[in-house]
Amino acid sequence: MPIKPGAKILIWDVETFPNLGYTWQKWETDVIRFVQESCMATFVAKWLGEKKIISKALPDYKGYKPGSYDDRALVADLWKLLDEADVVVAHNGDSFDTRVANARFLAHGMKPPSPFKSIDTKKAIKRVARFNSNKLDDLSFTFFHDRKLKTDFDLWHNCILGDKKAWRKMVEYNRKDVLLLEKLYLYIRPWISNHPNLTIGGELPACPKCGSKNLQMRGTARSMTQVYRRYQCQDCGGWTRSIKADKGKGATCANA
Repeated sequence: MPIKPGAKILIWDVETFPNLGYTWQKWETDVIRFVQESCMATFVAKWLGEKKIISKALPDYKGYKPGSYDDRALVADLWKLLDEADVVVAHNGDSFDTRVANARFLAHGMKPPSPFKSIDTKKAIKRVARFNSNKLDDLSFTFFHDRKLKTDFDLWHNCILGDKKAWRKMVEYNRKDVLLLEKLYLYIRPWISNHPNLTIGGELPACPKCGSKNLQMRGTARSMTQVYRRYQCQDCGGWTRSIKADKGKGATCANA
């Protein structure tokens, strides 16, 4: 499905607090009773093509106290960003980030944000390649020799206790994830065959993945009954073909 011209692509990641409850033992046991269910602790987002990084955490909001799980204001700010987005990008986002966000929206009685297309970079990698690990940390090291910030559960525990240093590190951790995610998305974008179509139309064909018109015609693509012009984007490297069969000048493009 084509996306409107000037599509806004949001790179995003959320961090959550753990559930709190009672158990009789440590290993393979049921939770007797929940004391506090999980909430959203931080989110970081960045519009593709912009330098500004948007970061929010529970202590940013009026009324915050150590131990608070009240994420209503935080979640409302995330809702506004998702409502503005045409496409969202997250690693394991379809299974985690989007579902967590939707759960918090529902918990606070919010309506759904306007519909957007989702790119899950973990799914995209698994669809075309086999690596020993599809974690953001491992893929970032494989491709960029970079890694996520190292943390352990003490960071989450200290944030719950209201430690300001811990909160700063949590936001820094979240920000690093988003920066790595953006690099990963741009790196694998030409490989994403089901990428939302960013083509803006017009006389000249354009790359459906990045919108560039810097295309090189590279032979033809054939179906059972038609022949189409095939192009490679000289900016992102992705392949595309014309939507209509080759009958004349110019063509609107679709993912190859």
